[in-house]
Amino acid sequence: MLNKKASRQRRARKTRARIAEQRIVRLAINRTNLHIYAQVISACGGKILASASSAEAEVRKELASGSNVAAAAVIGKRIAEKAKAAGITQVAFDRSGNRYHGRVKALAEAAREHGLQF
Repeated sequence: MLNKKASRQRRARKTRARIAEQRIVRLAINRTNLHIYAQVISACGGKILASASSAEAEVRKELASGSNVAAAAVIGKRIAEKAKAAGITQVAFDRSGNRYHGRVKALAEAAREHGLQF
C-alpha cells in the first residue's frame, strides 16, 4: 500500500517522462502549505527560463496569504507574463502529481488567460 506522498511522486514521475518524450518546455509547479511556486523549464530540463512564487517580496506585499486560490491566480498571471517576456507561449503543464483542483487549477487557468498555451 502506497502512502499519499509516494502516490503523488509516482504520478509526477509518469507525467515528467511523458513531457520529456515530447521535448517541450514545461511549466512545473510546487505547492506547499505556505506558498505556491511555478517555473518554466527548458525542453532539455537543464535551465529555468522563468519563475514566480508567492514567497517573492513584491507578491507578498499585495497578498494576505500565499497559500490560497487568489495567490495561485496571481502567480499564474506572473508566470505567464514572464514566460511571454522570455519568448515562450507553448508549454506542457507539469502539476507534480497534484490533483487538477483548487490552487493548481487556479494557477493553470490564470496562466492560460494571460497567454500561455498548454
